[in-house]
Amino acid sequence: MKISQLKYKRVLLKISGESLSGDKTKGEVFDPAILLQYAHEVKSIVDLGIEVGLVIGGGNIYRGADANEMGIEQAHGDYMGMMATVINCMAMQAVLEKIGLSTRLLSAIKIDQISEFYIRRRAIRHLEKGRIVIFGSGTGNPYFTTDTAGVLRAIEIKADIILKGTRVDGIYDADPEKNPDAVKYDHLKYDECILKKLKIMDQTAFTMCSENKLPIIVFNINQVGNLVKIIQGDLVGTKVN
Repeated sequence: MKISQLKYKRVLLKISGESLSGDKTKGEVFDPAILLQYAHEVKSIVDLGIEVGLVIGGGNIYRGADANEMGIEQAHGDYMGMMATVINCMAMQAVLEKIGLSTRLLSAIKIDQISEFYIRRRAIRHLEKGRIVIFGSGTGNPYFTTDTAGVLRAIEIKADIILKGTRVDGIYDADPEKNPDAVKYDHLKYDECILKKLKIMDQTAFTMCSENKLPIIVFNINQVGNLVKIIQGDLVGTKVN
């Protein structure tokens, strides 16, 4: 299929840190098989000519709830979380490059030895050259989630869509892992999500998507082939616009 026939040309893929652990027990932050699977999924759309930005959470290493339990001030804990995202970004970068892809890690916090500092025009230029741009350190500010960071970067690089990879196959009216009768939505409007109080992402991130008319697709990242299907315009997961 020619690039002109594809539904999207530039995408921002958001993956949770917890997903990198796969089914491993607590204490094992990475599942090598999962990292490799995700890398091949990204490669499948890069090979089609798609420009890819990537944001990864840090929840497999550190979560804000951990800070509360330890009595750590939130701002301090949030910076710790930002460092956790960098570790995940480096792990994914290594696997992506192992399978022959060109990448750049851009951090919102200066870490000159391992990443470039985030500059919007630089990020866009890397994308134009066919490099996968991995955005680390969230927004570089405390009190913002990696969901918000993902949406912010998507808007800044003028992505066509933000793809939120989860372990379920879309948005439901209840938690499908707890309620077998939960009903899946194929398509939703921004206003519907607010009215139904659906927790797609944190409120700040979702509001930014709504205000900037940035569509969202929530899909199962663990299902091989889903990324290609989305890029080709197939109905996968739940679309919000």
